[in-house]
Amino acid sequence: MKCWNKEGLSMPAVILGCMRLKQLSVHEAELLIQSALELGIHYFDHADIYGGGICESIFSEAIGMKPSVREKIILQGKCGIHNGGYDFSKEHIVNAVDGSLKRLRTEYLDVLLLHRPDTLMEPEEVAEAFDSLSEQGKVRYFGVSNFNAGQISFLQDALSQRLLINQLQFGLAHTPLIDSGMSVNMKLDQSVSRTEGTLEYCRKNGITIQAWSPFRQSYANVPFIDDMEHYAELNQNLLELAKEYGISPSALAVAWILRHPANMQVILGTTKPNRLREEAAGADVTLSREQWYRLYKAAGNRIP
Repeated sequence: MKCWNKEGLSMPAVILGCMRLKQLSVHEAELLIQSALELGIHYFDHADIYGGGICESIFSEAIGMKPSVREKIILQGKCGIHNGGYDFSKEHIVNAVDGSLKRLRTEYLDVLLLHRPDTLMEPEEVAEAFDSLSEQGKVRYFGVSNFNAGQISFLQDALSQRLLINQLQFGLAHTPLIDSGMSVNMKLDQSVSRTEGTLEYCRKNGITIQAWSPFRQSYANVPFIDDMEHYAELNQNLLELAKEYGISPSALAVAWILRHPANMQVILGTTKPNRLREEAAGADVTLSREQWYRLYKAAGNRIP
């Protein structure tokens, strides 16, 4: 498993997303988590809203949380989605973290992300919350999720801590992160900037992009893998290249994301150990430039 260190954090190329743990029994969750650890996936992504907190509780019970276990894993939490809107108040952030710590049966989160941008955000209040959590040892590192470059910069100016993570949807069937940069100064829908240079901003400032829902279509909560009605050309190319590398098409879709020099991480949300092993195999494959662009074009994008 590809892995690199960043500010003292061990960052594997693949993260296990824990959003669907509520669907599993504790025993099933234990098998999934053990499979992840055997693959070198020691980074686990949570959020206070996943299963209303139940996913965090299942995780801590399944992994048998204790100091000797805790020191070997990275726990990432998210907060800020609240009551049908968003809440970046100091009170909510601090209380949300305390709730996650209790459910996860740990004294600290390695990483805390603000889940989605709050247009009512007061950066100075967020800074107070982060300072308090940091000083108390409850959170070690901070980041954001689904933020654009301007939003990150606006918040960062008020913080003592450097934002290290930005979690964004990205995959072969959802590529606005890179589309406009591929079609600069062209009169195409693809050239319309929907991310305001977020990719370049993150790379310039050392912010790791975590790709969520890597197999999801842009406008539907369904995977593009095996969808021959809407993504026939892409799936045909995935099948051909997957056979060449001896991996599955989904693993190849993971390899496509990780081929980007931004050193992204991919969040895999499967609840099945065999699927996790299958998909994670993409982290060990490095596509050529020609293969990468071939898949981007096969997904329906234009290469000028």
